[in-house]
Amino acid sequence: MAKYSSLFKVEGTLGEVNFYKSEDGYQMRTKGGVSKGRIANDPAFERTRENNEEFANSATSGKTLRNSIIDLLVDAKDTKLASRLTKQMSIVKNAGLLSPRGLRNVARGILTSEGKNALKGFDFNRNAILTAVLLSDYVLDPVTGEIVMEDFIPAFRLHFPEGATNVEFTSGFLNLDFATDIKDLQVSNVVNLPIDGRPTTVTLTPDAVPVGAGQRFYFLKVAFFQEINSVQYPLKNGAYNALKLLEVLD
Repeated sequence: MAKYSSLFKVEGTLGEVNFYKSEDGYQMRTKGGVSKGRIANDPAFERTRENNEEFANSATSGKTLRNSIIDLLVDAKDTKLASRLTKQMSIVKNAGLLSPRGLRNVARGILTSEGKNALKGFDFNRNAILTAVLLSDYVLDPVTGEIVMEDFIPAFRLHFPEGATNVEFTSGFLNLDFATDIKDLQVSNVVNLPIDGRPTTVTLTPDAVPVGAGQRFYFLKVAFFQEINSVQYPLKNGAYNALKLLEVLD
């Protein structure tokens, strides 16, 4: 794939070349390739069909996870999230060593420690990595999903964007079964603090322990606001907000 540089911004098709605009600028690529019918039926493309099946499962599983935490994710994501998460789900899928090619899937891969580790620590907003935003230790209770930060001082324990006056913390405790798509997300209380030098113990407790036969996922979210005339406004529609998958357990 090549980048297109010109005085004219072209989109469309010219001969065998497609011109289009992406997040990375104007691009160009040639037309062509093998027909869908041949890929679907020709024995020579058996490996391709297997790869396509597994890729589809990884992409669908990524979408399932994203949809499961939409209440947390809506203002804490980047434009490449879908492709980044699909890549990690592919690693999870590969961890399922008992399935033959073409039948490997995330539901089996997540049962392994390798599969869980592939998702553990995933940041949903590449522009706001949690470890670069939150400079404080926290304790996660895996039974209740409660997260506690003792003596947290916002002015010294955060990298906050210019103009931010307040920070908001939320956590999520999810049970998700990739084999059935059955999910249960329990969101914590919201703790909103002014960004000043006063120490506060932040306690985030989910409403309940989620039920289900899947895996347990624990999330921590940090969001920033600017207060004007007693009203808090989000900064740049969540561009600075961090959301991280802290842990994955059976």
